[in-house]
Amino acid sequence: MDMQNVVVGADGATAEDVLAVARHNARVELGESALAGIAESRAVIDALAAKPEPVYGVSTGFGALAVRHISPELRAQLQRSLVRSHAAGMGPRVEREVVRGLMFLRMKTLASGRTGVRPVVAETMAALLNAGITPVVHEYGSLGCSGDLAPLAHCALVLMGEGEAEGPDGTVRPVAELLAEHGIAPVELREKEGLALINGTDGMLGMLVMACADLAALFTSADITAALSLEALLGTEKVLAPELHAIRPHPGQAASADNMLRVLAGSGLTGHHQDDAPRVQDAYSVRCAPQVAGAGRDTLAHARLVAERELAAAIDNPVVLIDGAGGGRVESNGNFHGAPVGYVLDFLAIAAADLASIAERRTDRLLDKNRSHGLPPFLADDPGVDSGLMIAQYTQAALVSEMKRLAVPASVDSIPSSAMQEDHVSMGWSAARKLRAAVDALARVIAVELFAATRALEIRTTGTELRLAPASAAVVAAVREAGVHGPGRDRFLSPDLEAACAFVRDGGLVRAAETVTGPLA
Repeated sequence: MDMQNVVVGADGATAEDVLAVARHNARVELGESALAGIAESRAVIDALAAKPEPVYGVSTGFGALAVRHISPELRAQLQRSLVRSHAAGMGPRVEREVVRGLMFLRMKTLASGRTGVRPVVAETMAALLNAGITPVVHEYGSLGCSGDLAPLAHCALVLMGEGEAEGPDGTVRPVAELLAEHGIAPVELREKEGLALINGTDGMLGMLVMACADLAALFTSADITAALSLEALLGTEKVLAPELHAIRPHPGQAASADNMLRVLAGSGLTGHHQDDAPRVQDAYSVRCAPQVAGAGRDTLAHARLVAERELAAAIDNPVVLIDGAGGGRVESNGNFHGAPVGYVLDFLAIAAADLASIAERRTDRLLDKNRSHGLPPFLADDPGVDSGLMIAQYTQAALVSEMKRLAVPASVDSIPSSAMQEDHVSMGWSAARKLRAAVDALARVIAVELFAATRALEIRTTGTELRLAPASAAVVAAVREAGVHGPGRDRFLSPDLEAACAFVRDGGLVRAAETVTGPLA
């Protein structure tokens, strides 16, 4: 969907701005404060470029080659060479939303008035976004230090009118053709501009912002499926009482417990744990659901705080500092190091993997006749003839195992580069790429639990006077309307699982529960 314009000022951007541009094709424009700041910082660069003394990024080489002073007649070639040589990515194409996010975030930094580019550079980047032209960026090429160099260089190459890009129709074509069709003139880069276009954490930050949005929705979805599983297993909702969570005051835990309690309100199934197979307590995967999901929620809150700080930052090296008297200077720094972003990307992958792990354990419990308290083996219609959801759990287990591998931190690794000048790197881009895979897998894991729990609830209540919680009933009805079939003889399961996953991803699960509960956390 198209959204209203996002106006970029000199004071950073919000997560909502990133999502609007990356995912919803919002148009962007540069505010007056941004244009004024860009012009002011460019004046500093022009003044330094006119002096005989070498200035890094303006009149020198880069990285380990910074010792060479570059004469004025070679400086345009210097910037072109920088971008061309750094556009060295390999592998599959990165998703369109990721590329749009990193382009927007780089434009946001250009608008800060700290990079020294001319206004035309930022304006051309805005024109590319508004035209729906998306540079081809590849999976491999960033070490997450000195910025996401290769991914950003592929975008800078497009500003120069070179390379390949995807047009608004989704077709990859030569950039020169696309720019000409949309009336966009290529930019001839001048002093400092090539460096300013590639020296930021924009790729990993954009993926962090999108992952935070996705995980917030999935944590709510996981609370709902945990409640459905508790209900299907005849568990007790007493462990969700607010007074129990108040004595361990983690805010995420309290939010998850409250979500579950509201979904279970009015259930005729909860509390029957003392009937046929008496239990003093439910299993950990049921009883500790708020503690695990809540810890993930608190991790997410920390990650969002880091993202907010980074969204307010101007990442470049060197950076332009404006003096009060109207002058300015250029200073080298290490703000391009991706450690702050890389750490939380890894942390979120750990939280996602553990949430998936506990959800899979609940699914397995629903399918095991020795632990499901009266449900048929594998929720099959005619066990032995039918296998029920046996292999759906295999699929879920495979996803969880993959997520455990994806939870291995990328940010603890470092491979020196640039002749040992860049001798410690963050690997933040790699952390972001694997988190995207983990978020995708988590949605699938939750979908399998939803599939199993809704089937178990229908089996449990068929032919009895026991009634589902109104919110649970609303979810069951909605998921069936979404094309996920209920109990019965064995059928081709893959379409049901994919429909359940789509139901989770598009927010259908949360919306269905909220028709009864009201807004959930």
